[in-house]
Amino acid sequence: MAWYDEAVFYHIYPLGLSGAPALNDKGEIVHRLRKLEPWIEHIKEIGCNALYIGPLFESVGHGYETTDYKTLDRRLGDNEDLKHFIQTCHDKNVRVILDGVFNHTGREFFAFKDLKANREQSHYKDWYCNVNFGGNNEYNDGFSYDNWGGFNLLVKLNQWNPEVKDYIYDVIRFWVSEFDIDGIRLDAADVLDFNFMKGMRQVANEVKPDFWLMGEVIHGEYNRWVNPETLHAVTNYHLNKALWSGCNEHNFFEIAHTVKRLYEMGGCHYENLKLYNFADNHDVERIINKLQNKDHFNIVHTLLYTLPGIPSIYYGSEFAIEGKKEKGSDASLRPCLDLEDYKDAVSTNPYTAFLKKLGMIRQNSAVLSYGEYKELLLTNRQYAFARSFNGMDVITAVNNDEDSATLSIPYQGAQTAFTGELSGKTYKVENGQILLLLEGCGCEILSEKDSCTSANFDI
Repeated sequence: MAWYDEAVFYHIYPLGLSGAPALNDKGEIVHRLRKLEPWIEHIKEIGCNALYIGPLFESVGHGYETTDYKTLDRRLGDNEDLKHFIQTCHDKNVRVILDGVFNHTGREFFAFKDLKANREQSHYKDWYCNVNFGGNNEYNDGFSYDNWGGFNLLVKLNQWNPEVKDYIYDVIRFWVSEFDIDGIRLDAADVLDFNFMKGMRQVANEVKPDFWLMGEVIHGEYNRWVNPETLHAVTNYHLNKALWSGCNEHNFFEIAHTVKRLYEMGGCHYENLKLYNFADNHDVERIINKLQNKDHFNIVHTLLYTLPGIPSIYYGSEFAIEGKKEKGSDASLRPCLDLEDYKDAVSTNPYTAFLKKLGMIRQNSAVLSYGEYKELLLTNRQYAFARSFNGMDVITAVNNDEDSATLSIPYQGAQTAFTGELSGKTYKVENGQILLLLEGCGCEILSEKDSCTSANFDI
């Protein structure tokens, strides 16, 4: 059992949230990271105990074209600001993971600048993939190279080069010794070399107990990345799509079948495949924009917090703010927010209040952190499943119909009665069934007494 097993994540894109300019003018350091510190208390208030924040290090624009892996982006502040921010998180028992952008660098990274200056004589010519001095590009470098996503702004590192490996592994060691981080989210992990990631796992095991490696993976068989030799978890894009699509189509079969496929991918044992679950993030449109019926917001998040996996909330979505991709830009997905504008959200915003309730339920439930999964009831519009751990059960039931529905949920466990964590009602088990009335677009989480008690971690 590690801290991340019981984590409820909050996700911040700091350049956006802090209102930093879109481009780095290489001017004076501006201490914007300091203005984000009040968000740490907010994170705690809504039931989160871990933070994924990034990208953070010196870059040209959006942060993923790294210029210097060891210096906080001057638009956010200096290294002392980052040390203080992470220490403040730890003081409040919030773990912190950062973005590790190790597939590529920006063009202003020292190795690429040396390559431009010295060409064939550059010591770093083999730090990048497929450098061709007979080619050219839109920057008129007089050579070409591999990139990420078709963008020559993002120069692909040669992860097979021992010097590159050693450099990146030393960056990880530096982040731990300098800032005391608790883990890394690997950007573009789906195109990282597996041996490169195996080396990172060895470094992770070396630098800190329970140091967490989570990778950004869109498609594929997730157990290729998640195993004892490579990563601890990856982003669960399969479930992300199923959550909003299944609700929009009134098709819980899509969600349940996705969960079943992922569960089987882990050999039908949760310990084998722990995934990072999310409803939205800095790369996809806000969940409130994707839902055709906004009343399905509670359903999506009830599933997010109770299905197998580690839940995450993207900053602002607890207030149900909107955000759509516009003209190919992600800017509206990464807005500047003033926390003061939302200071009463827990008491006045029903979306925020609901997520706080889910956060507290999740943090107090060992069953939801460690429990095995079993489907109990499934129709297009109703879905119920159990999580089981150490002889205790928690049952989730959801109804995506606009009308109320009565569910007869089969149950063969040891409990004779459950408490509704969302309603406060008592539900009895009679003749192997739990009779449950759900309102239109309603949700319920059933637990037995003491099943929502967890050995919450300490820093």
